[in-house]
Order: sequence, then C-alpha cells, then structure tokens
Amino acid sequence: MTKVRVRFAPSPTGPLHIGGARSALFNYLFARGEGGDFILRMEDTDRERSSAASEEDIKRSLLWLGIEWNEGVDIGGPHAPYKQMERLQTYEEAAQKLIETGHAYYCYCSPQELEAAREQMQAQGQTPRYNGVCRGLSGEGRRAKEAEGRKPVIRFRVSDGAEAAFDDLVRGKVVFSGAEIGGDFVIMKSDGIPTYNFAVVVDDHLMQISHVVRAEEHLSNTPKQLLLYDALGWERPLFAHVSLILGEDKSKMSKRHGSVSVTAYQAEGYLPQALVNFLALLGWSPEDGREIFSLQELERQFSLDRVCKSPAVFDIKKLRWLNGQYLRALPQAEIAAALRPFLTGDWPEERLLLLAETLANHLEVFADVKKFLPLMEAGPYEITGEEELFILRQTHVKELLRRFGERLAVLEDFSPAAIKELIKETGKQCGVKGAALFMPLRVALTASCHGPDIDKLTALMGKGLALTRLEGAEKYL
Repeated sequence: MTKVRVRFAPSPTGPLHIGGARSALFNYLFARGEGGDFILRMEDTDRERSSAASEEDIKRSLLWLGIEWNEGVDIGGPHAPYKQMERLQTYEEAAQKLIETGHAYYCYCSPQELEAAREQMQAQGQTPRYNGVCRGLSGEGRRAKEAEGRKPVIRFRVSDGAEAAFDDLVRGKVVFSGAEIGGDFVIMKSDGIPTYNFAVVVDDHLMQISHVVRAEEHLSNTPKQLLLYDALGWERPLFAHVSLILGEDKSKMSKRHGSVSVTAYQAEGYLPQALVNFLALLGWSPEDGREIFSLQELERQFSLDRVCKSPAVFDIKKLRWLNGQYLRALPQAEIAAALRPFLTGDWPEERLLLLAETLANHLEVFADVKKFLPLMEAGPYEITGEEELFILRQTHVKELLRRFGERLAVLEDFSPAAIKELIKETGKQCGVKGAALFMPLRVALTASCHGPDIDKLTALMGKGLALTRLEGAEKYL
C-alpha cells in the first residue's frame, strides 16, 4: 500500500483564513490517522501579494492550533525546497518536456489581442476561450514574433473532445467535458513564473503526494491538473474535495460574518482546542455523534468517508458554546492568565485569581470579561429595568440596604467568605432570606437581577465602590 502523503499549500498573501485552517486540519488528521506524512508547502508565486509576514502568520496559526508538519518549510525534508519561487527551474524543465512531446507550445498573443478575440467570441454567443492562433506557429513564425520583442507564455494543448474524469473520495464519480475544461491554458507566464495548476501538479508529483484533500472551490481546477498528469506520464494522486464553509445566511464565509482569520479568533480569546474541535465538525461527522473531541481523539477517529458533500455552516454560537466548555475545564490559574490581556488597570495576582473564579461559569470566550468589568469599576450608575425597580421598591428593602451598608462599612475582612457571612447575618436581622435577601442586594450593587455571585463581585469592586452603589440605590427605593 502506498504511504499516505498529504500537503497543505497556502499562498502567503494574508493571514490564515478559517477555511484554510479547516483544510490544513483535515489533511493533518488524515495523515496522522493513516500513519502518513503531512507537508507544509508555500505557493508564493504571487510576488506582489506574498509576504514573509503572511507566511509567519500561517505557520504561527497552525502551530497554535496544534497542527505540526513533519516535512516542509522551516524544517526541510527530502523534497526541498518547499517554496515555489525556489523551484522555478523545476517548472521550466517540466514545461520543456511538454513542449518536446507536443503537449504544450509557445504563445505570443498580446493581452490586447486576447481581449479582442474574447470580445468577438462573446459577441457571437460563444464561450470565451483561447482561439489557438499560436498552436501551429512555425520556428520562423516564432522568431518573427520574438523579433518584435514579444515574450511568450507556454500554453498546454487541450485536444478536441478532451474529457477528464476521476473518482472523488468525497463526491464519487466526477466527469468534466471539454467545454468545461476550456481551451488551451497557460502553464508558464512570460516572466517564467508557473501558473497555479501547473506548479501544483509538478510539486505534488515530485513530493510524492498520494492524496489531495482540499476545498470544493478547487474542484474546477482538477480537470486541467488531470490532463497535465496524463501528458507528463505521471500517476494521478487521489482527490477529495470537501464542502465549502458558509455563513449563517448560507452565503460564502466572508468578513461580514465576523472574523475570518485564525489570528482574529486567537485575539478574541478563543482556545485553540475549541477551534480545532469546531473546525473538525465543519464537514465531518463522527460515527457516535459526539461533539467534544481532543486533537488526539480526532487523529484516531477522523476518516474521509465521514466527510460530507453538503456545505458546512459556520455557527458562531456553537463555536462560543464549545469554547465555553473548554474554558471552564481549565485550571483557575490558566483562566486568570488568559484574562489578563483583556484587562486594564492594576490587577494583583490574588484579585485576578478571584476574578477568574467569579467569572469562569459566565464566560464563553476570554474577551467576554470586558462586559463584566463595569460591575467592578466606578462609573455611571443607573437602574432602569422594570424587574430591578420592582425588586428595590419592596417594603423591606430600605431597611435591608441600610443595615447591610452600615455593617459593610466597618467590615475589616473584605473577602467573599466574610461578605457572604455578612449577607446571611443581615438577612437574619431583617427577617428575610432567599431571593428576598439576595436580589435587592444584587440589584443595588450591580443594577441587574442576574450575574455572578454577589459576594465575590462585592469583594472585587471593593468597599468604597460597594458603599457608593448602595447609597446610589436609595433614590430608587
């Protein structure tokens, strides 16, 4: 059996997109589950948009997700180099082989000539395609074109009646007709840079890629790549095209649906294990219907035959829920450390640990801490909710707040335990308990009926702010 070798080959023209991360994850999981190799290759032929910064972002994002490559950029391997711009001679040699066998030829048509031909075809109701002007160009004709200073591209010759068919591991039998393939296509540009379809075939063959696992949007590239494999006399890899990722409105995932890069989710306080778990379920379904998986469990369970054809919907609510599950499983010290980047002001370690303990069950992502900070900081204080105002206007509340405030003012141990005990004692003095005791105090201190434990919140806000809030609540009684 051929050893499984898969690759993730992004273009370093921006941060790692969430769709790219899903493709990388599926390749990684498939390789690990089959005892194969996962290769990271950079397709950096877009010289204007490619950057070292984007390449670093892609590598950092993959490593943050726990996706490690055992061959490729940075770490090398037997098929180096792993950047396309360092392999130009390789593409030139492969292109020359196609020319020698009659499968490719030099084309000297200018952009203006190509556009004029395109417009003419459209005017005649035809599907635009290359009209083959240079197909039969003689050596003398070539020399004449070069004498004019024209630099040729190299086109692949698509024979009349060409057809491309293959068995997709996700979609089953797929057949492309000649009309769908189009006319003769460019494989090498005039500046010596290969086009995507040509470079990827050369790279995948020479790197012995056994399976090409990629997004559905690449399905239309497959027929051209198959023709190239056949013309070069190379064995085809197996293909698996996974579903697109759609936004909740069923349109293609974009920035209007929220963050689209891994880096952005990291900055918002998502955990890598939650994002990996979520991405794995975008287009793949486990046999047992479970929803929570570690990366190691995914490596054991993932299989291409459980990847579905239908588009996957990016449900941000489910991602937040998953992240909350992972967040609450963390040790308190790790939660505290993860919260610190989202805080301003002075947060000594003891207070930070109390914050983590107080909010752990109320956070889905670490950035959620920001919406709780006003509870612990001085600022505008208004009680406007009908339910909150109803609670404060009960007859026993004025005496309850007065007694609690008096005892709170002289409380020396301002810990949650001491405050909790003080609340109980005040309730006994006023003859109230349960909601009649806790709800008025909560509303007076936080302006809300809901939230984290009031004893912990009070300790976090400090004595001065707590007394100010109790005093401010009097006007609502």
